[in-house]
Amino acid sequence: MERGVEWNFEPTLDRIAALMDVLGSPQNAYPIVHVAGTNGKSSTTRMIETILRERNLRVGRFTSPHLVSMRERISIDGLPLSEERFAEVYLDVEPYLKMIDAQGRRLSFFETLTAMAFAAFADAPVDVAVVETGMGGSFDATNVADGTVAVITPISLDHMDYLGPDVATIAGEKAGIIKPGATAVLAQQQLPAAEVLVRRAVEAGATVAREGLEFGVLGRELAVGGQLLRLKGLKGVYEEVLLPLYGAHQASNASCALAAVEALSAGEEPLDIELVRQAFLNVTSPGRLEVVRRGPTVLVDAAHNPGGVQATLEAVHESFGFGKLIGVVAMFADKDVQGILELMEPMMDEIVVTRNSSPRSMEPDRLAALAGEIFGADRVRVAERLDEAIDMGIGLADEEGEFAGAGVLITGSVVTAGDARLLLKAGDAT
Repeated sequence: MERGVEWNFEPTLDRIAALMDVLGSPQNAYPIVHVAGTNGKSSTTRMIETILRERNLRVGRFTSPHLVSMRERISIDGLPLSEERFAEVYLDVEPYLKMIDAQGRRLSFFETLTAMAFAAFADAPVDVAVVETGMGGSFDATNVADGTVAVITPISLDHMDYLGPDVATIAGEKAGIIKPGATAVLAQQQLPAAEVLVRRAVEAGATVAREGLEFGVLGRELAVGGQLLRLKGLKGVYEEVLLPLYGAHQASNASCALAAVEALSAGEEPLDIELVRQAFLNVTSPGRLEVVRRGPTVLVDAAHNPGGVQATLEAVHESFGFGKLIGVVAMFADKDVQGILELMEPMMDEIVVTRNSSPRSMEPDRLAALAGEIFGADRVRVAERLDEAIDMGIGLADEEGEFAGAGVLITGSVVTAGDARLLLKAGDAT
């Protein structure tokens, strides 16, 4: 059934609340860890899920957007719903969707998926669900649920048309997931955002846990395939935790995930250190600075706003130390394209601009013109299709020869990352 485009956002919980009522409020059948923020939501959600699963709990995970298959968004036991089960869940929910539609309150694409997730989790049944917001917080469809733990990852400027013009306003929207009596796990934030989040937590009577104060990263060092962390949790210190992901931002995400699971756990004892180590060793985050090929090294990353791009570029510089970096970039036209290109310019030697499979993708010629103003025309190449752009980027890296240590970074959008993973046959889409 046609439900419109996902990015057509209307700020109300009325429709999803009405649907949940007629479905029997499945979102109340299990505790929820609710995750909002601008960057790091999906990675943090997957880390929380992995720790909980290592504790032998049955876990539901809801994330968005997807990289390749829509079924990725609703996972149980670490796996996306099968095609058959996905269809079954939709058919289970469909009569109730029609009931609300008939009242003149037509449910959106994202509201429909959210309802399917909550229903599938209740039917499983799961012991706990880890739920990522789609966009914002207060009026995000997922906020029809009350999280026992609310995690807010770093907030920066994105979706300003919908969420507000500055970090403080955006933080006010995302703070809406902090509910009375919950624990609010707050990643390191810019001061205006931190003030808004803490104020909301105090008003809600929530317990506040702040990165850098109540928990955080005590130390980290580069390791083969990732980094070795020393983490301060809410209930103890966890030494020698190997995280197979790159960058300071992923270490921060790990500390938030650990604190969230501790907050969900009864008692004051720390989590078992071997359990924590094994869980983080098992963490994957597809499309987040993911190595999809070697010789030359090709990385795929879903960063699509200045905050995310800055974190990605710092991680590439720290963890890979390429002699030359080639960017393959496709972005949505409604993003801060100029701001992102300005961040890329000092870090990328050459850039190949192209389009991804979304109708929102900026035309390559327009992107090339903007990049040319920042990089200089001699450092910018254009390809009409992403597969051509990837071939061109790998060719430019190959020209440097084996010992120059050139790398390729494919980035600019979650869709770009998903398209690239599909083209390069990078593992599965989970």
